[in-house]
Amino acid sequence: MTDKNQVTPETPEAIEGEIIPEEETIELQGATEEVEAEPTGEVETVEEAAIETEEAPEAEELSPEVAALIEELKEARRAADEAKAQAEAAEKARAEAEDKFLRAQAELQNFRRRKEREVAERIALANESLILELLPVLDDFERAFEAIPEEDREAHAAWIEGFELIYRKLQKILESQGLEAIDASGEFNPEVHEAVTMTPSDEVESGHIVQEYRKGYKLKDKVIRASLVSVAE
Repeated sequence: MTDKNQVTPETPEAIEGEIIPEEETIELQGATEEVEAEPTGEVETVEEAAIETEEAPEAEELSPEVAALIEELKEARRAADEAKAQAEAAEKARAEAEDKFLRAQAELQNFRRRKEREVAERIALANESLILELLPVLDDFERAFEAIPEEDREAHAAWIEGFELIYRKLQKILESQGLEAIDASGEFNPEVHEAVTMTPSDEVESGHIVQEYRKGYKLKDKVIRASLVSVAE
């Protein structure tokens, strides 16, 4: 016969069949969650490393659209570099062509100036030769006018005046070509005068021109014939 006051030990089956109060149930659940939520540091590090290892390839992988866009950008960069190189080459070629053009233009101008100078020199030389041949004609006119007797000047005034007009006309034509008579007065200048004789003179200072025998001429500042003179001693 069993004693009513004897305590029967609780077995797991008895606990399972027993109704647990609500407060104890909450405490048990909290303890279980704390145990599950407190893994060791080693386990946590391993799990994080696994997650990073799995996510790393996904972060490096690009979508086809992005990859295509990157390739387009690279291609555009290469095209821009090529265009820049071509532009630099074109600018260099342009500068070289411009330099050659300027050099050629300068050479052409120098050639034209040289030819113009040569033509002018030929013309001047031709004029000089012709004028040198005409100077004796001027000398003859002047000597003829000096040789006319005074008594014949009135009788032949019309003829003399006509020859003087011809002489002055020829003289003006030669002067228009640059002919200029050399002054044969004053101090002797060996650059434009040629001394024929040395003459003693009380009226003229020594080293000065006493008389002119033949008139001298310049052609455009060039002496083409010196004056023949006598100089005082």
